Amino acid sequence: MRLALPCLLPIGLVWLAGCAHSDPASIVALEDEDDCPLQLESRQQLVLTLPSNPSTGYRWQVRESASKVLRSLGPEVYSSPKDSGMVGSAGQSTWRFQAVQAGQDTLLLVYRRPWEVGVEPAKAFDCAITVE
Repeated sequence: MRLALPCLLPIGLVWLAGCAHSDPASIVALEDEDDCPLQLESRQQLVLTLPSNPSTGYRWQVRESASKVLRSLGPEVYSSPKDSGMVGSAGQSTWRFQAVQAGQDTLLLVYRRPWEVGVEPAKAFDCAITVE
């Protein structure tokens, strides 16, 4: 066992380096419904970025996550513009998904104030996703 450890360390480092590297062609950026319906290949990553301003009380909520064909790679990440210099200025929310199974499903997000029950969302993002 003691002899195997020195051999495993370099192999493990090479494996981790391979996992950290992602082919830019395997990432699809989506910022607008104009790019929908969207077709992905298995194992491609989808990065969805939408304008957002949580200081107004509005939040994007995932209503349909296209879970038949996509897997979430983490929670929503909000970022504000660094050069605005204004508190409460609009920024963007980003979600990352990976295509995991062939088929079709819908990715639907709504922009609303969570406490306003029975009120139509201010915006919606609705995209049909096909994975081959």
